[in-house]
Amino acid sequence: MTTLETTLTPYEALGGAPALQRLVTRFYALMDTLPEAYAVRQMHPESLAGSAQSLFEFLSGWFGGPSLYIARKGHPRLRMRHAPYAVDQRMRDEWMLCMTQALTEQVADVEMRDGLIRTFSNMADNLINTDGGAGCVAGVAHRA
Repeated sequence: MTTLETTLTPYEALGGAPALQRLVTRFYALMDTLPEAYAVRQMHPESLAGSAQSLFEFLSGWFGGPSLYIARKGHPRLRMRHAPYAVDQRMRDEWMLCMTQALTEQVADVEMRDGLIRTFSNMADNLINTDGGAGCVAGVAHRA
């Protein structure tokens, strides 16, 4: 007799929508308050509500939960959606500072947290799209 091993998706392991919402809320609170995240914060609109909703919807599907982002906006195409914005190493590092701190505060499982940080880091590396060239002007609304 064999037993089937149940593997939880990251979405389930984190605690579903409520936990994901807490993570996103904390991430944007850090971005909004950390002086070290000033440049990346300036890329976003004054209100972070729309950005937070988009990130929540994206992460929901990306972590194996409901595909909310795809249902509303189609395939994420992250590089394409971020192409209008000058994403350089500084922006990437500031974004990762906020996400790493949010994950550290919100995800108790060290192995899972470290895996998520590595995955986010790889994704953030992939979004760097400038070598000093022109991109969006600071303060232009981020709509990814």
